[in-house]
Amino acid sequence: MNEILIPMGIVGLIGAILGLVLAVASQVFYVMEDHRLARVAELLPGYNCGACGYPGCSGLAEALVNKEAKSVKLCKPSNQEQRNAIVDYLGNTAGPGGDTIQVVG
Repeated sequence: MNEILIPMGIVGLIGAILGLVLAVASQVFYVMEDHRLARVAELLPGYNCGACGYPGCSGLAEALVNKEAKSVKLCKPSNQEQRNAIVDYLGNTAGPGGDTIQVVG
């Protein structure tokens, strides 16, 4: 009976140690995600045409939120109402760092 309990205990101990290491690593390497990405992608038309020069609407949304793109006018199929909604949203909604983004509609 002891010949099975000792290996089971060793495997259980190794599992507990590795679980603890993973728990600590998940806290140390935690990356705050910017919640504005999803909302800006929703406000875009959703054609994923790439006419803006970015890989689809999610690519343009990421560029706008990361301040790589300065204008919503890059999105050719969007109308002025959609552009204004994005400009208002980014100008009034703070990100994880507490900053807002000023873009041109």
